[in-house]
Amino acid sequence: MPKLTDMQIRAWIKVGERFAGRADGGGLYLCFPKNYSSPFWRFRYKFTGKARAMVIGSYAELSLAKARETAKELSARVSLGYDVAGEKQERKSEALEKMEHEKNALRVSALAAEYFERQILPRWKHPDILRRRIDKDINPSIGHMKVEDVKPRHIDNMLKSIVDRGAPTIATDVLRWTRRIFDYGIKRHTLEINPCSAFEVSDAGGKEVARDRWLTRDELIRLFQSMRTAKGFSRQNELTFKLLLALCVRKMELCAARWEEFDLDTAIWHLPEERSKNGDAIDIPLPPPAVEWLKELHTFSCNSAWVLPARKMQNRMIPHIQESTLPVALAKVRSEMSDIPNYTIHDFRRTARTHLAALGVDPVVAERCLNHRIKGVEGIYNRHQYFDERKAALSLWAGLLVALERGEEYNVTSINKKIAG
Repeated sequence: MPKLTDMQIRAWIKVGERFAGRADGGGLYLCFPKNYSSPFWRFRYKFTGKARAMVIGSYAELSLAKARETAKELSARVSLGYDVAGEKQERKSEALEKMEHEKNALRVSALAAEYFERQILPRWKHPDILRRRIDKDINPSIGHMKVEDVKPRHIDNMLKSIVDRGAPTIATDVLRWTRRIFDYGIKRHTLEINPCSAFEVSDAGGKEVARDRWLTRDELIRLFQSMRTAKGFSRQNELTFKLLLALCVRKMELCAARWEEFDLDTAIWHLPEERSKNGDAIDIPLPPPAVEWLKELHTFSCNSAWVLPARKMQNRMIPHIQESTLPVALAKVRSEMSDIPNYTIHDFRRTARTHLAALGVDPVVAERCLNHRIKGVEGIYNRHQYFDERKAALSLWAGLLVALERGEEYNVTSINKKIAG
């Protein structure tokens, strides 16, 4: 016969009466010891001749009727030979073990960060490229996942999302880097199967198709005009784009440039081998307009060691501007040139090479202006740097850019005369 009532229990709670345990029958006890803010239910039973007990809930959470029902179910399991308190402890241990495993599980973002720090930073010339792919494409898609939980379907969804935004070449890069990150995880014994192993280049963006876009003289005139009028386009970005065009350098070579590499008095940029894509150090002659643009950038750099210091230092791993900054800036300029076919910053080097040819610059000199190695047997034996020839070629090219910026229609002869004068 049950001995407890809800009225009794509420009265005890109201007056604050405390007790170790009061039986309700069937092994159910209500306990309200000192230092407890509310009473709770305990189920007592014997298993293999030994007294056992377990808490089944508080009175606030479990009503008297529900507590009796629970005690009845537990009694039935005990009669069938189950140690219900032991089962509860096992479930608790399993839950704690699972929580601990979840807490210590290696996430894709952590594996990618370790791969970047140990494999890329010490030996790669342009780490910002991979850092951007991790931050923009890999982590938002699968970075939160445990490495062992990533399946091919997750890789497929990640690649499709990149292709759908119109970036198939980036999708190919992401597949390549993700595969390398998981291969690194296999070497570290953190997983056994690479979820990227079944994917081919064709499953991502496919092989990159060589571009042939370059800007004509008329388009360059429009570019200079748009840089002056584009909303939100800074003077620093304008100077950066002019330098990229005039010096024929890769954007990362300029983004990561330090002032110590420049001798503005002798008009030379000493580009070190560790920052050159092909691993060749080169002295880049600076035409007069480029020297003036660099001097102006120096005033913007606020005594920074970097020519183009990061404009928002918080949460930045790299102290100079990232490559991704420039395409965003160029998009503002292109919005002013909606009637002109699309072009990218990478097309600036092709633009320079094309105009150097049109200006009559020797092909070997023009290739060296872009720091391309001379091909074939001649490249093996001809180690001449063509510095003077490059200086003349880049002065010719910079003179044309200045003329186009002013809206002047100069032919090669008039430009040559202007430089000579």
